[in-house]
Amino acid sequence: MKLFRILLSFMVIRYLLLALILILLVSCSNDNVNNLTKVRLNEVAHTVFYAPQYVAIEKGFFTDEGIDLILSVGNGADKSMTAILAGEADIALMGTEAGLYVESQKQDSSIKAFLQLTQKAGNFLVSKDNNKDFTWDKVRGKTILGGRPGGMPQMILEYILKSKGIDPINDVNMITNVQYGSTAQAFVGSEYDYTVEFDPVAFNLEKQNLGTVVAAIGNESSEVPYTVYFANTRFINEEKSLLQKFTNALHKGQMWLHSHEASEIAQVIQPQFLDMDIDDLIYIIDRYKSLEIWSDVPVIDEEAFDLLQDIIIVGGELKQKISYDKLVDTSFAKQAMLDVYNSK
Repeated sequence: MKLFRILLSFMVIRYLLLALILILLVSCSNDNVNNLTKVRLNEVAHTVFYAPQYVAIEKGFFTDEGIDLILSVGNGADKSMTAILAGEADIALMGTEAGLYVESQKQDSSIKAFLQLTQKAGNFLVSKDNNKDFTWDKVRGKTILGGRPGGMPQMILEYILKSKGIDPINDVNMITNVQYGSTAQAFVGSEYDYTVEFDPVAFNLEKQNLGTVVAAIGNESSEVPYTVYFANTRFINEEKSLLQKFTNALHKGQMWLHSHEASEIAQVIQPQFLDMDIDDLIYIIDRYKSLEIWSDVPVIDEEAFDLLQDIIIVGGELKQKISYDKLVDTSFAKQAMLDVYNSK
């Protein structure tokens, strides 16, 4: 009986010690979380096109910088821009044109683009026919399902057509009134000859033998700051250190992506795309890498910024150019390049 009491006491002490250890581990974990600073990021869409950002998230680069990243999806550049202007988000990822439109309507600059993510258009011209010997002249007299007027996908498409000597109004039948996200379905169930789609939509059309990718839009135009990060000037002025940490984390994601194969990248970011087959994800990432969609330099280039405005002016959505210095702040991106390089 005495031996039983001794064993019982030993077991009680053991469980108490285990419970204490568990409490301490949870407490330490909570302390680590509490030590992180929340940053609210609104992305215009959740897509493989933004892979370097998801690398930074899944590799823990934001956490390493002391950031608890709160991610939300705007589902439209207007909504993402409204989020940072209204203080509902600290940072927004969207097309550069959204900032240009805002700045063209007022005198006081209240937003800045401070970091570039993609340097080319990431969409593809998909043909209903198997056009293996495609040339742009083949779109003459055909119906193209494009993007919304004023959006970068549509403006770059029109810019490319004009560069090929094709009038987007008179030489093709351009459809621009189909809602984003519904174009592939409309393409399949209609007599449209071409549609312009991002991956994975373009990939899925090919996979199901419903269309053929005949041209990469990004390959037909020079590099432009296609997708960038914006913050309002209040946040920039009040949270310089935090914004620098955010930029450093994202640039680490850029550098990691550029130094690894598509299969490795897919394994890292798959938690962000659980509904996608891993082999499909690898194919899409590999295609984007081969097209050099993702910039490894976070600084928004002034010449590329100028070309982007040329495209928008030709598209009739901007009357005159916005000063580079008025909309762009390169200080955080330049410092990030130094910080990441020195940390190697």
